[in-house]
Amino acid sequence: MENTAEINEKIAKNLIYYRKAAGLTQAELAEKINYSDKSVSKWESGNGVPDIYIMLQLAKLYKISLNQLVGEEPPTVEQTQAAKRKSDGLHILIMLLSSGIVWLVATFVFVTLQFINPEWPGWLVFLYAVPVNAVLLIVYASIWKYRFVNFVSVSLLIWTVLTDLFLTLRLIVLGGNDEYSALWCVFLLGIPLEALEVLWVFFRSLFQKDKKSKNVSVQEKTKNSENGKKDEKDEKDVEEVAETLATEEK
Repeated sequence: MENTAEINEKIAKNLIYYRKAAGLTQAELAEKINYSDKSVSKWESGNGVPDIYIMLQLAKLYKISLNQLVGEEPPTVEQTQAAKRKSDGLHILIMLLSSGIVWLVATFVFVTLQFINPEWPGWLVFLYAVPVNAVLLIVYASIWKYRFVNFVSVSLLIWTVLTDLFLTLRLIVLGGNDEYSALWCVFLLGIPLEALEVLWVFFRSLFQKDKKSKNVSVQEKTKNSENGKKDEKDEKDVEEVAETLATEEK
């Protein structure tokens, strides 16, 4: 049966492996889990292990199971990279298939409208499909945390909705009458909307960093308090031993 030192050493090796496989330094990992880099160094040197909550956080961060994190042999770098490529490939395939369904439905609606009323500008259906597709991409990007895809999809949604609104008003509501040239003003709505999106991304990132910093400060204070209590306890133990020795000498 393994002793505590052997278990700590095994977990330490896994922690080092998965951190390097994720391309993180000890300081970067500490920031992500709201801990100090000294704690990470302590765990990776085998002088202690993270509590179960941190272990779960690490497993989620590395996209592995808890058993893999504390198991005997971690997978090779090639296996880890292959698993990540497989996961990303599956996500891309799902997004492509979903987008394909949107455009299939748009094509079906276009063909149907051509049979019903050939004079109607059915090509607008394809423009309407763009914001629908953008919404799907936003949902998937939010679930899988693809921030760049999310940002681009939101921008695409803003400008295509405004384009659809402009063309619908001009071609269908107004019948293509060019006297209402002020319709282009609807695109001005996109400027504040795009600015709000940029500000939202900026302040969300800023808030997350501030929250992490506060958590690290609280944890450091807690650890210092615990260390102070431990030192006080050690001093009391030393005093008790000294008193016991003095009594025996008498």
